[in-house]
Amino acid sequence: MPASSLLDTALDGTVWSAKSLGEALPSGENPPSKRSVLRALSEFFGDEVVHSIGDVVNPENLPINHLIVEPLREWAQSKRRPVEILQLMERRGKTLVILSNLAGRVLWVACETSSDESVLEAITQLLDARGGDIAVLPHGKARGYLDKLDLAARVLNLSSLLPPSPFVPTMGSANTPVAQRSHLDQLERESIEIIREAFAASSHPAMLFSMGKDSMVMLSLALKAFAPEPLPFPLVVIDTQWKFQDMYRFREYLQSRDDMSVIVYVNPEAIERGMNPFEFGSAVHTDVTKTQALRKVLDEHDFDFVFGGARRDEEKSRAKERIFSIRSAAHGWDPKNQRPELWNLYNTTLVEGQKMRVFPLSNWTEIDIWRYVEQENIDLVPLYLSQLRPYVVRNGSLIMVDDARFPLEPEEKIHFDFLRFRTLGCYPLTGGALSEAVSVGDIISELENSRVSERSSRVIDFDAGASMEQKKKDGYF
Repeated sequence: MPASSLLDTALDGTVWSAKSLGEALPSGENPPSKRSVLRALSEFFGDEVVHSIGDVVNPENLPINHLIVEPLREWAQSKRRPVEILQLMERRGKTLVILSNLAGRVLWVACETSSDESVLEAITQLLDARGGDIAVLPHGKARGYLDKLDLAARVLNLSSLLPPSPFVPTMGSANTPVAQRSHLDQLERESIEIIREAFAASSHPAMLFSMGKDSMVMLSLALKAFAPEPLPFPLVVIDTQWKFQDMYRFREYLQSRDDMSVIVYVNPEAIERGMNPFEFGSAVHTDVTKTQALRKVLDEHDFDFVFGGARRDEEKSRAKERIFSIRSAAHGWDPKNQRPELWNLYNTTLVEGQKMRVFPLSNWTEIDIWRYVEQENIDLVPLYLSQLRPYVVRNGSLIMVDDARFPLEPEEKIHFDFLRFRTLGCYPLTGGALSEAVSVGDIISELENSRVSERSSRVIDFDAGASMEQKKKDGYF
């Protein structure tokens, strides 16, 4: 049988394997042998079919973290969910959807057209034909298609284990009924008034921006305060170089927006010393990459009023903080020497050398933040929602193995489970929580039944000899 006829059959829109294709071919006087079928398919596919977890990349061609390759294979085997690699290929003018296992077996189906709808239909057809409990790891641009499908429970999507792709905003609008908004409306009005009053009193303001949920609510309020004009001051992002990859993708999205400017600052000392939390410890790492970096960037730009997203319910030293908090010329905070704040009357006067840190969210609680996020459909870093993620258990915390720089300790094992984060920071110093919350509504329901502080998983809050209050006295936000 001519190879061209064999390939015509292979591209007829049926789900094929080498075995099923060979069995379906005509059995005339000279039926094709199994070897000839395999040889023709090998030449057809070439060496592009991926059969190894370590060769999988995301749509931007970034490779999977090599630290999790073998643990993932072992984990999937223990769960009796064999890993199947989903990939796309162009052949003879057609788009092929391919599902390969780690042993070399290939299933494929040719799409009717190259449209997204046709590709999604082909993926569904292929997964249905595969059957059984499987874990699907998408390769390249297959990830974007797999994430669009509502998969059956037997199919586990492993795309969250790949390096994150560029952040895509939801561009949503407020969706909470007016009858449920009175409390949030009151908090919103108070915060907007604080932002406007601080801006009016300042000569060179800025907003310290961590990319967390509180920062995003504060940014949303500031944009409302000055709409329809762009934000009249920059966002200042302190980069420790050890943030989660998802946070860097989110920052790139913010930097692409036309309605705000972003200043990213890395402490040169941290670069010179090769600062990292593993070798230097959390206390030293935090002091150099965060506290000292903040003091330097504030001095460099001579910002006088700086907004921050801290809330009083987060942590006991933050509960002492005034909304308008005076800092010395050296950025120090004296919790015993603060101005009284009666009702909504604030003293914004600065003497020479003083700076002001302003906390518009002081009276908000964690659940207020989440209800406002839900009400306003505010975009957030995806880490707040539960996904399958790799982690180690270190000092009682679930620390995500976010990139290949993570040094595993002897006998330390990488686990996989559905985690989310209640607070964000440097990934080696921020513990996750086992969770099934995949939406903001789920998070609110989860918090309504929780009695655990959101910062209980922040390693830096428990540094010996370096309490949060001491950090704040030294200039930390």
